[in-house]
Parts: sequence; structure tokens; C-alpha cells
Amino acid sequence: MDRAAVFDVDGTLVDTNHLHVLTWWEAFRQAGHQVPTHAIHRAVGLGSDDLIAHLLHGKSTLAPGEVKRLDTAHKVLYAQYFERLSPLPGAGRLLRRLAADGWRVILATSASDDELSALRNAIDADDAITATASADDVTEGKPSPEPVERALELAGVPAEHAVFVGDTVWDMQAGCRAGVRCVALLCGGIPPTDLEEAGADAVFDDPAHLLASLPRSPLG
Repeated sequence: MDRAAVFDVDGTLVDTNHLHVLTWWEAFRQAGHQVPTHAIHRAVGLGSDDLIAHLLHGKSTLAPGEVKRLDTAHKVLYAQYFERLSPLPGAGRLLRRLAADGWRVILATSASDDELSALRNAIDADDAITATASADDVTEGKPSPEPVERALELAGVPAEHAVFVGDTVWDMQAGCRAGVRCVALLCGGIPPTDLEEAGADAVFDDPAHLLASLPRSPLG
């Protein structure tokens, strides 16, 4: 029976969430917006337009073109770290183990294609990855189910044969809305109770912990 293991990337497989917090904070600062870092952290995982709207309480008061300028500023700032991105413990080994066990491994991320390329370089497990769905492949990002549904299309499996692994509330909401079981990792910095309330069926520390716990996880 075909099965799909769908993974978020930022904060789930690669240690980038706090880099996003830093670079979004600086992008907002440069544009004259004072946004607390704790609020940015909770918004990481949303697509850029949704993140900006969420943190600035809607886009209606923004000057024309400001959303695009904020997005561009963040991308430029974040791109400075591309060569230094680090995988989270066990990320590549987890993907290879699942692929060896017969899972189709799909990445479903809010990152753009160029960011995804840098993230895949950091994971260094392309041999285990069947396909990817980036922000450039969907019209709505998480918590919409569209990124997960697109991943299921690429895998060619129904929702009941898939598990989604992520690190944010937005990931859990997207997975639940797509009808898949959800596994949450704590390495993105979100409390376990928040992830469970958003729909996580199981919670683990990081990819290495999930790998060591596969038999008792939804991916077992």
C-alpha cells in the first residue's frame, strides 16, 4: 500500500525559525514597524503575505507596494544565511529511513523555490525525497490545507494513507484540514500543548527523537 510522509521544512527539518524571526524583525524595523520578536515567532510558518497581514493587523493601512517591499527585504536578509543553514538532528537519517520503509517522502513548505533549494542542500537527503510543494506551487499557504493537499497529489495517495510532520500550529491546522494524521516536533519552539490543541496526534522533540520512536509513532 502506497503511503506518504509529508514534511514541513523550516523548523521541522532545518533549524531556521529563529533566523526567520531575526530577518522579519529587521525587515519590519527598516520599514518603520516595531513588531515584537515573540509575535513574529508565533507567526513563522505562514506565507509571507499572511504573516505580514497577521502581524500588522491587516494590509488595508499599508502603503501601496509595502507588502511586496517587506517580503523582498525579508528574502534578501534571509538569503545571507543560505550557505550556513543547518539541518536539525537526525533530519536526513529520518527521511532516508522512511523512504527505505516504503514511504513516499514529500516536502510541503511555505518557502519559495530558491529558499527550498537552500533548505534541501542543508538536509542533504535528496535521494529520499520523492517530490516537493513550495509556496510557488499553491495559491494559499498554511493553515489552508492546500499545501498538504498538493503534496498528496504529488504522492498519489489519499489522505488516510498519509502523515504530516510539522512544527507550528499552522502546520497542524493545515494537516487536519487536509484530513491527514499530524505529528508535531518541538524544535520549532512552539509549546506542546499548543500543537496538541491544533490537532497533533503525537509530539516529539526533533527528527532524531521521532526516528528513535518510529515504532510507537503514526509513522510506525
